[in-house]
Amino acid sequence: MPPRTTDSTPERPDDDHAPSTAPEPCAGDDAPAPPPAGEGEAGETADADAEGEEAEGKEAEEDKAEAGSGQRVVAVRRAADGGRRWRAVHLTGCAVLLAVAVTGGAIAVGGGQDRGAGVDAVSAAGALSPGDLARGDLDAGIASLQQHLRTQPRDFGSWATLGVAYVEQARTKGDPSRYPQAQRALKRSLGLKPGNDQALAGQAALAAARHDFPGALAHADRALKQNPYNERALCTRIDALVELGRYDDAAKAADTADDRRPGIPVFTRYAYVRELRGDVRTAREVLERALNSAHAPADVAYVATALGQLAWNQGEYKTALDHYARALAADDAYLPALEGRARAQVASGDRKAAVRGLEQVVARFPLPGPLVALGELYEDRGADGDRAKAGDQYALVDAWTALARAGGANTDLETALAAADHGDKKEALRAARAEWDRRHSVHTADALAWALHVNGRDEEALPYARRATATGYRNAVFLYHRGVIERATGDKREARAHLKAALDLNPGFSPLGAREARTALEDLEGNR
Repeated sequence: MPPRTTDSTPERPDDDHAPSTAPEPCAGDDAPAPPPAGEGEAGETADADAEGEEAEGKEAEEDKAEAGSGQRVVAVRRAADGGRRWRAVHLTGCAVLLAVAVTGGAIAVGGGQDRGAGVDAVSAAGALSPGDLARGDLDAGIASLQQHLRTQPRDFGSWATLGVAYVEQARTKGDPSRYPQAQRALKRSLGLKPGNDQALAGQAALAAARHDFPGALAHADRALKQNPYNERALCTRIDALVELGRYDDAAKAADTADDRRPGIPVFTRYAYVRELRGDVRTAREVLERALNSAHAPADVAYVATALGQLAWNQGEYKTALDHYARALAADDAYLPALEGRARAQVASGDRKAAVRGLEQVVARFPLPGPLVALGELYEDRGADGDRAKAGDQYALVDAWTALARAGGANTDLETALAAADHGDKKEALRAARAEWDRRHSVHTADALAWALHVNGRDEEALPYARRATATGYRNAVFLYHRGVIERATGDKREARAHLKAALDLNPGFSPLGAREARTALEDLEGNR
């Protein structure tokens, strides 16, 4: 799927990243330090080479220690289940255990594979497509790069590629500790060859992953000045403009990228820009053409999942399930497809399968989107112990956001979305305002509108709710939020229209939200 960092995740989900003070050292943070500023290849000494070898040796030792990640993540869930007895210290405990889980297995997943299997996926020779990076051999590719750099520490291209691979590893596996490693690897590449477009494009990807979208745009522009055909820079530029809410500029950037480097990474972004402007038909056609051109299993999984999410957004659950089935036939461990399938299953009425699927997803990677979705499924089911189980999922979201901040990521949008419905409402409003101050996208507008609503400030919320639905983007959550806010302000006619539109578009958009939307609509209809 497109890297829907927030205006997609999730990823995508929007989703799917702003620099902050470097965290305390944690597992895997001993990546090689960059050479001093201004020091080029001529200034590199044998000592610097030795430093690179020593640091990469440390990374290799850490990687070996990171086996057993699955058991550690499961331990997090067990700790959360038992933590109800000591709720006052529960969040701290979850944060510590989650840190162990995500840093404990970020590289070891592919450790049993052929160490050379992932070299193609992380080759320094060219840009990495999202499909390449989603392959299960990303971890083996990182190991191969580390081994190569121990013997060739002056290879600036491999340092750049290693940095980008760390960014992708952080994104796909929920491991924010990889961001500082990525930053150091990219800086080392630039120290060896200042201004190289591979590293500049990697810095753009890192900034986007940390939700520093102005920085991502600046780095992408610098990379494209060096190489106008750098695929990663072209794609990250689209992502940054989308996340900043500059949709007209994003459309132009997508056209430019399509002219210069047509391919699956560009096609998926082109489709998402069209979807955000309400042009679902074009988005679907572009994705279908991309799927027909995809041959590698990773690319098939990536594009089929994007089609699945597009269908789910339109309430086409059978079509969505068909797309997810195709994605999982290509890669049965592709996490976005597993999560998407679970959402489509619950919307289709198969709650048992959805709960089982989401439990499997969060057992592997406890990320905010699936954690909240699973928590809401527990609440909706209402069996004995389900309320406590739901609370544990929401507590783990808090733990994840704390770890992400420690890794230099801005998590205000995730905080606002989760806390508004399942946490501290005042904190949700603080976070939503902070994010709106940074960027004016439809997703930040919706988050701020909803945070204002749950704090009883509906008159102030209404303009933001209108703005969230102003581009033509067909999103049932946005319509539901707008209808609820309009009802609270006394505009019953508009409230009925938007609540009905949400349910007509995607009646299973959320197990709790859809139920509340139906109740509110029935009340409005009964009082006509």
